[in-house]
Amino acid sequence: MVAKPENACASPSLKISKDVDPQHASETLSFVKIMGAATPIPDTYNTRGFFDGFIRSFIKVDHIQRGRISCTIIAKPPVCNGYGTLHGGTVGSLVEVLSTACARTVVAENKELFLGEMSISYLSGTPQNEEVLGNASVVKTGRNLTVVAAEFKLKKTGNLLYITHATFYNMPVASL
Repeated sequence: MVAKPENACASPSLKISKDVDPQHASETLSFVKIMGAATPIPDTYNTRGFFDGFIRSFIKVDHIQRGRISCTIIAKPPVCNGYGTLHGGTVGSLVEVLSTACARTVVAENKELFLGEMSISYLSGTPQNEEVLGNASVVKTGRNLTVVAAEFKLKKTGNLLYITHATFYNMPVASL
């Protein structure tokens, strides 16, 4: 069945299965809209590279040494979800940035890093405006592979929020 939804977050070609109650479908679309899916992105933000700089702006590096990096992250409203906690996608992006930076402390600059796998265990939510301490360390590094583990804790209480692992493939730069 093809619906003609009034909801701004629904695709014009939205299809709702016959076995789904139309009321439930409507409630689902309303939930997605409430979570901000229909919010338009201003043109000034709809540019290449905006997101990278935006995410990095919430990270303040505290300490760097070979195979380790520590930082502070503030869960400001722009990166929080509708529940007032740090958005899971933001956590993923922060993990990627921190893990890549940590891997770079041991991988030569003439090698490209390719993020092959990343896992995140979400143990608790980060309340809005709280500071989070992120600590990443290289677990294993070799000629072709680097594994980074990271943990994130609330600065105020020390409660563990997220545990992560990232696997990078070290690729030599092609010589053409």
